[in-house]
Amino acid sequence: MQIELVVFDMAGTTVSEGGAVYQALRETLAANGLEVDAEAIHQVKGTDKRDALRVLIEQSDLRDELLPGLHAIHEDFVERLLAFYRTDPAITEFSGTSETFRRLKAHGIKVALNTGFSRDIAQILIDRLGWEREGLLDATVTSDEVAAGRPHPFMIQALMARLGIDDARRIAKIGDAPADLWEGKNAGCGLVIGVTGGSSTREQLQAHPHDHLIGTVADLPALLGV
Repeated sequence: MQIELVVFDMAGTTVSEGGAVYQALRETLAANGLEVDAEAIHQVKGTDKRDALRVLIEQSDLRDELLPGLHAIHEDFVERLLAFYRTDPAITEFSGTSETFRRLKAHGIKVALNTGFSRDIAQILIDRLGWEREGLLDATVTSDEVAAGRPHPFMIQALMARLGIDDARRIAKIGDAPADLWEGKNAGCGLVIGVTGGSSTREQLQAHPHDHLIGTVADLPALLGV
C-alpha cells in the first residue's frame, strides 16, 4: 500500500542533541535527591516527559516524598532543557534529514513530526532548525496536545485527522525509541521503522514491534524507493 505520510520523532531521530533530554531528566531528579541509572532512563525514552518523571519517581523509594511535587519537578526539567535548546550550538539536525523531507515531499508524501516534548520545547527546536520556514513540514503535534503521549496512538490519530488520512496503513512511523515503535503499532501504521543511530541500539530496538531497522533517517528514501 502506498505511503502517504511519514511521522518522524524529533530528539534522537531527526534532531541531534547529544542526549540532552535524558541528561536533563537525570539532573532534575538528582537535584531532588533521586539518582536514576541508564537502564531506568531507557525504559521511558520517547514517552511524554511528565509521564517519564512520574514513572521514574514511582519506581523509587522516594515516591511518597516526590510525587506531590511532580508539577514543580517537571517545570524544573522544562527550564533546564529550554535553556540548553535555546542556545547550545550542539543542536543540529541529523545529517540528511532536510534532504529526506524534501525527497518525500517531492514524491507526494507528507511529512510530520511528533514528540514526547511539550509544545514549548518542541517549537524551539523546530524554529532553530528552520524546517517550518522552509516549508518542509506538513504538520506537527506534541504530547501535551493530546490525551496521552506514546505509546498511545493519539498523536498519530491527531495527525491523521489534521491531514485528512483515514487509513493508518498509509502511514510510516519512524523513531529511535521503543515507545516510537509501540506507538506505530498501536496506531496500526503500515510501516514501523526504528532508527539505530539515536538513543537506542539495534539490540535494544530488536525486541519491539518493527518492520525495518535503519541507521538514520537519511536511509529512509531508499527504503521507500523515492
